[in-house]
Amino acid sequence: MSSALAIAGVTAVLRDLLNDGLINNDATGTLGATVSVTAGPPDRVIPANGGTESSQLNLFMYHVTPNSGWRNERFPSLDASGNQRLSNAPLALNLHYLLSAHGSVDLHGEILLGYAMQLLHDTPILSRKAIRKALDPSPPVGGTALPPALKALADSGLENQIELIKITPEYLNTEEMSKLWTATQSHLRPTAAYMASVVLIESSKSIRSALPVLTRGPVVKPDPLNVDTWYESGITAVAGLTPPYPILAGIELPNKQIAARLGETIKLKGYNLSGTNLVVRFAHPSLTAPIDIAFGTNANEESFSVALPNTAQDNIDWPAGIWEVTALLQRPGETEIRSSNSLALFLAPRIDVASSSATRDSSGVTINLVFAPQARPAQRISLNAGGYEASPEKFTVPTASLQFKYAQLPAGNHLLRLRVDGADSLLVNRLTTPPQFDNTQVLTVP
Repeated sequence: MSSALAIAGVTAVLRDLLNDGLINNDATGTLGATVSVTAGPPDRVIPANGGTESSQLNLFMYHVTPNSGWRNERFPSLDASGNQRLSNAPLALNLHYLLSAHGSVDLHGEILLGYAMQLLHDTPILSRKAIRKALDPSPPVGGTALPPALKALADSGLENQIELIKITPEYLNTEEMSKLWTATQSHLRPTAAYMASVVLIESSKSIRSALPVLTRGPVVKPDPLNVDTWYESGITAVAGLTPPYPILAGIELPNKQIAARLGETIKLKGYNLSGTNLVVRFAHPSLTAPIDIAFGTNANEESFSVALPNTAQDNIDWPAGIWEVTALLQRPGETEIRSSNSLALFLAPRIDVASSSATRDSSGVTINLVFAPQARPAQRISLNAGGYEASPEKFTVPTASLQFKYAQLPAGNHLLRLRVDGADSLLVNRLTTPPQFDNTQVLTVP
């Protein structure tokens, strides 16, 4: 694939093609004047000899469009963490050019345009050899070193891209042509339009790709020491809707809660959950590595319970918020560890109302809130007190206490609800009918 220098590389190759064609066809002898080929906007075609316009061809790239054939081939993608690239999708472009002919003598412009159009008609495809020769001439033209910009084009990789570049004419009507020349603020000259397709620009950043598939299904080893007896189990066909591999279908939380807290027990429900070497993996966006809880053997096909830890260290290691829960286990009769799908678990913070306090001064009310587990600086946190919501004062290290300032908060008893990364502290008792607020989550504001 080509680099970002490919666009300039195409222009340089076309300019070199036109220049060589004019030399080979002795355009200078035909016109009786020196002929040049430039690549710039028409308003910068500067007349020479005190205002006399020289005989020259000018190639101007006026428009870039996406290539419809390649734009849906692949898309840039990243893994779930957003850090590792999975593919480098090419940027596929079509380049649109205006080829104008200039001359101070009658018919010079028409003669030059005729030569140029014949050259591009005879060269509908830019060969790899022509691209390599134009971008990296050896020896350098005139025996002098190339300018830095042209020298850099030799590393564009244009000659190595998978699809060759095709040159096709575009026929613009008088209205389109008039708009283009008006936009360039130049006088109209004999002009032809062309499209160069396709330029494929691809990033050189490293990507992670999956390894090839070696077997269909787990490998069965009747004799672990004799490789010749090993065979693949093959594809598993199931007539029903229940999949043959471990699936997590839901999480049952205690006391009809909408979120779990550290120290509580949750039940994971699903299918094909029996086996050995059972591990429940908890992943959180703010953690660099997941937390695994090992269980050993599970005999129940449809469920198992997990007790969330609640030590002082756990209140540091387990931030509140939304977690991903995955089960890993070895199914009966298999040798490989299988991984289930992931489910979302809301881990709610727990407010310590007895250790929290509220004070009032001339600027308003400040609530010093104590809670668990610890909050981290990158988390989104807010406290709702009696319907009034506030964000915490800025903090830079993990902490189990924060200050929330309210400009207007009436005195009285207020229910507290702490929200951390979308997980709310449990304010409602859902075991009663109808549900009731938890009166232990009330703070008195002076």
